[in-house]
Amino acid sequence: MGLTEATTIEQVQAAVAGAGTTLVFVNSVCGCAAAGARPGLAAALSAATAKPARCLTVFAGVDREATQAARASFAEYPPSSPSAALLKDGEVVWMLHRHQIEGRQPQQIAELFKAAFLQHC
Repeated sequence: MGLTEATTIEQVQAAVAGAGTTLVFVNSVCGCAAAGARPGLAAALSAATAKPARCLTVFAGVDREATQAARASFAEYPPSSPSAALLKDGEVVWMLHRHQIEGRQPQQIAELFKAAFLQHC
């Protein structure tokens, strides 16, 4: 899919500290991640004309410390799994929460990602 899996605090901090855009995807084992969020993100990354410079994923419930470090980068938003945050120069410019994923088809979710990429990347 083109995402770098971060399993440590240091990997997360290095990715989000970089200049430019970073997508942080908080993955989970739930059905809406498997049926909607992951396929939607994959479709967006394969089709988008504008993409983040870095794409990072952490797995909630598995890599707890990495997930906490990622969520610290967008602490003003409540924890949500799955979710995604788009950061530009370390600042959150777009956020996708679980409630925006649930009940949507992958293509609908892909359109949300592509619109965010187009606007911010």
